[in-house]
Amino acid sequence: MSMFTTLFGIASFTMILAWCFFLVFGQVTVKKLRKNPETKDALGVEYMSGLDTLNVAEALSTPRALNKKLEASPLSMLHADSELLYRHTTLLDRILARILFVLFYGSATALLSLAAAEAMGLFS
Repeated sequence: MSMFTTLFGIASFTMILAWCFFLVFGQVTVKKLRKNPETKDALGVEYMSGLDTLNVAEALSTPRALNKKLEASPLSMLHADSELLYRHTTLLDRILARILFVLFYGSATALLSLAAAEAMGLFS
């Protein structure tokens, strides 16, 4: 088995695991936040179904200083309100958000990097 196949398999498995966490986080946390009238409009813009789940995970996972900059920018409507979400989530919700954020974006970055490296012939 080649190095590319092994790394691609690991990254693909991680992405499948991330999608499992995506489903759990969406059903446990985001569903609760959508039902709350105070947080319903603070989840960020949802261009496609499920994007608000990633917005919430990002808002709960990124450092607060970065969240404040994002919320003060002209494009703040795209970003979820992190302070409000912190008040309405539990520690378990934030742990799930961080796991989802790291697994999802880490595996996506790994898969894209592997595809680019293979296209450039680095694994030949």
